Amino acid sequence: MGRHIVGQVDSTNAEAVRLADHAPVWVLASEQTAGRGRRARPWASPPGNFHATLILRPTEPAATVALRSFAAALAVQDACTALTGLSGPFALKWPNDVLLNGGKLAGILLESAGSGAGVAHLCIGIGVNLIAAPDPAQVEPGALRPVSIMGETGLRLAPEVFLEALAPAYARWEHLFLTMGFVPLRAAWLARAARLGETITARTASQTRQGLFETIDETGALILRTAQGPVAIPAAEVFFE
Repeated sequence: MGRHIVGQVDSTNAEAVRLADHAPVWVLASEQTAGRGRRARPWASPPGNFHATLILRPTEPAATVALRSFAAALAVQDACTALTGLSGPFALKWPNDVLLNGGKLAGILLESAGSGAGVAHLCIGIGVNLIAAPDPAQVEPGALRPVSIMGETGLRLAPEVFLEALAPAYARWEHLFLTMGFVPLRAAWLARAARLGETITARTASQTRQGLFETIDETGALILRTAQGPVAIPAAEVFFE
């Protein structure tokens, strides 16, 4: 996979779309002026943190393509473990966050463009707080506290160094996904999942459900065991308190 390293951009996802003809390629920026997370929320993107996007041209149906968010989360944790020498402090939060010491370290944003019934290209945007985390007052009530690798471990990692670890880690999970499907990724993700077997809250725009985080199914949906029985939740915001 190629690599395109730039200075300031609006967002690495937007820059990646501009380079779609060269996919697969990683886009790494030193700073974003319009970085965004899920549900169009702004994503703080100061210099020194990691802001990158991998653009692919997948061939699977859209629902299958979306499962790559789990591959990305696994790869981010692999890179964090390799570069810090630590494994215990890191965990994965459904649907697509990476945690460090229980705080939110990284977020993943998938965006795609359609081509008939398929997907023309897929952007896997990844933001990791390497040296700085947002002010906790800037996150919504009940959300996890933002953390950074430097703040939690004292280690200063350069974005280019992080990409050197992340790119091959993602390539390994991508290869596994292409050759064996979602089954091994699901098993690996569940082995690293935060609050598995514990009570959590899943909130959508229209409904809030609380229950036991039982598993994720073969579509990546959260399976929550509620008083009314197990419920499959394809998309939601998850809260631990």
